[in-house]
Amino acid sequence: MTVKKKDPLKKSFGYAFEGIMTCIKKERNMKIHCVFTALVVLAGIILGISATEWCICLTLFGLVMALELVNTSVEAVVDLVTEERKPLAKIAKDTAAGAVLIAAIMAAIAGGIIFVPKGLAFLGII
Repeated sequence: MTVKKKDPLKKSFGYAFEGIMTCIKKERNMKIHCVFTALVVLAGIILGISATEWCICLTLFGLVMALELVNTSVEAVVDLVTEERKPLAKIAKDTAAGAVLIAAIMAAIAGGIIFVPKGLAFLGII
């Protein structure tokens, strides 16, 4: 039995970054997540959010984007296995998309809790 030697760590990181870039280039929703991430970072800089709030935002960025990557991979694997419309394929795709949606909704709610009061104070409304 021959044991295949693992690729060097540098190559493994390269594959991971290639996967991220492929998802950003090909997936509309990942582009949307990137735009919102940039807007939140800009708002965070302007409004001077705390270190704790930055940690919350960064964690939520990572969660939503990581789930989008998983969703994309689930869809690719399902499409690789079958092009037919099958109930189990639909469940796999829909539930993976649902995971992203739940994370994005929760991230938006947390963002509202962090940014709405700061935005209102910045505008002099409160």
